Amino acid sequence: MTTREAGEVLGVAVRTVQLWVESGVLPAWRTAGGHRRIARSAVEKLIEARAHVIARPAIVNEASESKIRPLKLLWVEDDPSQLKLFSLMVENWKFPLELTTAINGFEGLLRIGQLRPDMVVTDLNMPGMDGFQMLRSLKKPGSGFEEIALVVVSALSKEDVADRGGLPEGITFFQKPISFPEIEALAHDLHSKLSKVRQPVRKSGPQASAQIE
Repeated sequence: MTTREAGEVLGVAVRTVQLWVESGVLPAWRTAGGHRRIARSAVEKLIEARAHVIARPAIVNEASESKIRPLKLLWVEDDPSQLKLFSLMVENWKFPLELTTAINGFEGLLRIGQLRPDMVVTDLNMPGMDGFQMLRSLKKPGSGFEEIALVVVSALSKEDVADRGGLPEGITFFQKPISFPEIEALAHDLHSKLSKVRQPVRKSGPQASAQIE
């Protein structure tokens, strides 16, 4: 299958398929002419894995009852207690938020490709695909996901991170224990910026006046 054909079967854009291929989420190979090809069995296996991940519903806080579009936030963390704690914390945030979760980089990339969150908060040390690999895949030039705000929360020190190859530029780093107020402030600022960008442009001039009348 070509990346376009795989995208049609999976119901995602070609760029999402390319992200999954580049990161190893979706195995593929190149033909002699340099074109990617994907086995149908690999696509079917990914559909099964994705169904398991997406079966977990998003958490929507009370502020999301307003007409303002909620901030779509993905939290990637393998510690269930941390995920539960954060889920409880966001319920009290005073701006609309839709929270989804993943337990490793593999699930994180599945969520990102399907939901295109506004912000991703991730740990680094996780089983399977870790946060390093996920972030490097997202930050590759031309990935199509460069606009996502990326935040790392890790028990590793900055020195430990540097020893493991460091992080791509433009990623906010916090060392555990988690500072929930700082994460909330970042999310709130991003939601405010996105809300301004998404506001419809009001028409002006005689035509607009006629419509108002």
